[in-house]
Amino acid sequence: MNISNTFGIPATADRYLEIREETELQALLAGGTLCNAPLLLLGGGSNMVFAHHFPGTILHLENKGIRLVEELCSGDDVFVEAAAGEVWDDFVQHCIAHEWHGLENLTAIPGTVGASPVQNVGAYGVEAKDVIHSVRTFEVATGRERIFMNEECRFAYRDSIFKGELKDRYIVWSVTFRLRRTFQPDVHYKALSDALAAAGMEHPTAQQLSEAIAKVRWSKLPRPEEKGSAGSFFKNPVVSESQYRKLLSEYPDIVAYPVAEGYKLAAGWLIEHAGWKGRSLGRCGVYERQALVLVNLGGCTGQEVVALADAVTADVERRFGVTLQKEAIII
Repeated sequence: MNISNTFGIPATADRYLEIREETELQALLAGGTLCNAPLLLLGGGSNMVFAHHFPGTILHLENKGIRLVEELCSGDDVFVEAAAGEVWDDFVQHCIAHEWHGLENLTAIPGTVGASPVQNVGAYGVEAKDVIHSVRTFEVATGRERIFMNEECRFAYRDSIFKGELKDRYIVWSVTFRLRRTFQPDVHYKALSDALAAAGMEHPTAQQLSEAIAKVRWSKLPRPEEKGSAGSFFKNPVVSESQYRKLLSEYPDIVAYPVAEGYKLAAGWLIEHAGWKGRSLGRCGVYERQALVLVNLGGCTGQEVVALADAVTADVERRFGVTLQKEAIII
């Protein structure tokens, strides 16, 4: 059994199934077997930490296909449907090559298309919710098809209805994205604008923007094939304005920016200033280039990852009075 995950942790389950065709999924749902035990939907395994044996079925979607939804396209709007099993970055590059724009800032994110609405993946100022038109799903209990429009997905920061209220109740089979024929670069994210300025790219093409984002990303994050991780392990916490002002008075260099609910703090800054950047517990460590990332130092277990995450969370709370929440899913 090869249960893929980018942390590189051996994983086991009672049953592991790979699904490539819609008819296979429909037959499986019609049998009702997925309702009788816990179910885990697996894409690229890029945000999961397997700390225990999974006592149920892991369903790995490997369906493929990208198509232009011509009946929806009009003017500058381009609608593209991609199968859940498509590798996310392959899909992004496919769209760039076809001059379907809007995904450039989401370059080099590990995982699959099917995970994009579940996690509401985001990077460099853009989130999946900004470009998702609709999500085609199948209900586990009945096998019925259901299309969720963007507003029905209840997207939030690294969250959606599929991760919360409807977790494991619907299987995402494909996602339709609303893109543009006209390239409008979004370069307001400081690290990105600085990188473009340093490269002398005042007006980058879509491909140049994608390549610049990949370069910035891999300068701070480990490539999964080189060092196991789950990417950004913690969410950036949101605090009230009063709590932010208090922290600012004590830590004038704290990194934060205003949001509707108050201020969003940089979790990486908190972890680094709690003294954890580059440190380790057992065979799991905090990445030396980016404190937001926990890495497999070689042969680490899921329990070691959890122990390190808990230790980091406790220290951050003790020092700053801020509680970190895991972005990675612990299985």
